[in-house]
Amino acid sequence: MKLNVNRSAVPAKSETPKVFECGFLQLIAFIEGKGVAGESGMIDAETELYGVIGNPVQHSLSPMIHNGAFKRLGWNAVYLAFEVKNVEEALRGIRGLGVRGVSVTIPFKTEVLPFLNKVEGLAKKVGAVNTIVNREGKLIGYNTDCDGALEALEHKIDLRGKRAVLLGAGGAARAIGFGLKEKGVPLIVVNRSRERGQGLCKELGCDYLPVSSLVRMKRRELEADIIINATSLGMYPRDGVTPFPKELLKKGMMVMDIVYEPLQTKLLREAQEKGCVTVDGLEMLIRQGMAQFEIWTGRKLGFGQIRKDLRRALAREDTKTHSSGRKMGKR
Repeated sequence: MKLNVNRSAVPAKSETPKVFECGFLQLIAFIEGKGVAGESGMIDAETELYGVIGNPVQHSLSPMIHNGAFKRLGWNAVYLAFEVKNVEEALRGIRGLGVRGVSVTIPFKTEVLPFLNKVEGLAKKVGAVNTIVNREGKLIGYNTDCDGALEALEHKIDLRGKRAVLLGAGGAARAIGFGLKEKGVPLIVVNRSRERGQGLCKELGCDYLPVSSLVRMKRRELEADIIINATSLGMYPRDGVTPFPKELLKKGMMVMDIVYEPLQTKLLREAQEKGCVTVDGLEMLIRQGMAQFEIWTGRKLGFGQIRKDLRRALAREDTKTHSSGRKMGKR
């Protein structure tokens, strides 16, 4: 069923809280029949609101994961993307509007911590939150990136006895680093900012390697079985760059890239050319999203259907960008 919207009643852009501008427009699209909520296909007074906060978020695939799941389950809920500039204001809005839960992406995974009422064990240990639950105005933070990344890796490789190089020191890198530490994987962190990289290494009890040293390194000098890119390098519109020198890649290495737009990053293409085993960005994205959905609803999702939906969406997006130029995508 398609609902009619009185657009004269829609606040002008200048009157719409900046925190929710992006999501508000998506909500109008849903009401006008481009989306569904619950079995009736209608948004009503009972519809639960979820979303993702970050900057930018316009090309996030998370709405497809969660709205697709809500549709299949007949759950009266909608998931929107909110591009925000001030995370404190965003969280105040989430409390005030009764948003049931949100995903948190770049650059707010560590910035949200001081504004939450409670941070669960793993998220507190990692020092990064990618999932928030609103329980009667109290915001509780979780981290599903850690388990999502480890599941993606262990689906392809036995981590026992392996050594890893982790590129990045942001929220996602922290989650992956702590997960690898728990598995007993020796780790080297490579990061552009020496201060941030060394800070993470101090917490993980591992070695720091400057980007400049990595670039100058010879292949025989690098002792690593796993390479993980937890930075945004290689993402649209900078899809022509790679965070790791091709010369250091070796046959049999495991190479994982958390970037999913494009799905085949330059790093993964070069890794395949060298005979490496690769893990693309959808693997972690889907698994952390499935864990988020279970935290919010108590329901488990199937991996296969979500991956099929997202691959189809990325193929359509890739077709569009060939004519209109590359776009940036975030989780």
